[in-house]
Amino acid sequence: MNRQPNAQTLDSLPRPEDRPRRHVYENVADLIADPENPTPMVRLSARSRPSPEFDIYVKLERNNPFGSIKDRTALFLMRGTPLTEGQVLTEPTAGNTGIALAALANAQGTPIELALPDGTPEEKKALLRFLGAELLEVEDELCPLFPTEGARGVVKSLVESAAFNGRYVSPNQYENQLNVEAHYRTTGPEIWNQTEGRIDYFFAAFGTCGTITGVGRYLKERNPDVRIIGIEPASRQHKLSGIKKISNLPEEHRPRILDYSLIDDIIAVEDREAFEAGIRLARTEGLMVGPTTGACLHAAQQVGAGASGVAVVISPDDATKYVSAYAEYLKPE
Repeated sequence: MNRQPNAQTLDSLPRPEDRPRRHVYENVADLIADPENPTPMVRLSARSRPSPEFDIYVKLERNNPFGSIKDRTALFLMRGTPLTEGQVLTEPTAGNTGIALAALANAQGTPIELALPDGTPEEKKALLRFLGAELLEVEDELCPLFPTEGARGVVKSLVESAAFNGRYVSPNQYENQLNVEAHYRTTGPEIWNQTEGRIDYFFAAFGTCGTITGVGRYLKERNPDVRIIGIEPASRQHKLSGIKKISNLPEEHRPRILDYSLIDDIIAVEDREAFEAGIRLARTEGLMVGPTTGACLHAAQQVGAGASGVAVVISPDDATKYVSAYAEYLKPE
């Protein structure tokens, strides 16, 4: 029996011009987030919020093509670091920037050598080897103080040594303003647009400090009352890869690209608090995040217990790079 199409059903179908555009790209770098193609944000349920008046949104940077917020930084660094034939890209890294730089370097046929602390999670080392990057593992703290220390010192010597005759080139994410610019031009505008300007609190960890400076600067320009809250480990000896303790540092050891005038508060988080918050988020919201996200979320829940408003927590990457680190904090069900 022939049936007439249901007009109501047909009307409810999206018209071709309303459908999402085809996601076809010429280069893997084009997948990296920007205000036209932002990483998603997820509003946490009441189970994960400290009070009904305090909304927490988690911005999932794992949705970048190489799995972290450092994809943004790496793209800006690569574009701003000219290399000639025969030169090698080199950089100190705690893992995520190195992964993104290695992938981008592969895409343009550039050799890369990376120096990283031997305490870097094994999952990150495995990804770097998978990408074919040559690794220089250095006996180093995850929270080095000064450019001449550890992985940073190794790269500095490669770049400056006359013996290598300019063979090595480093974008130096720790001091390069392009690190800040990446987040001022992309992450900050995305957050402002996604919250429709209603953001009251922004939580991010101190690492190279490009994220918190770039996003903080953009948000403060739009609304000076937005509170920028930085998260650091409770001690210099910690297991939170990529996070730095900046409190009470002498002037010569302060991060070069951090604009302290933007920071409204600094909250120190213990390793256990960070890892357990990450585990709770997976088990209550289904969001599989790294311990840095756990640290930021723990701080946001502390602040939100006595406040109201809209908070955005940066989630730099996901749990897959920290499975072995999380194991210590997993309790049998």
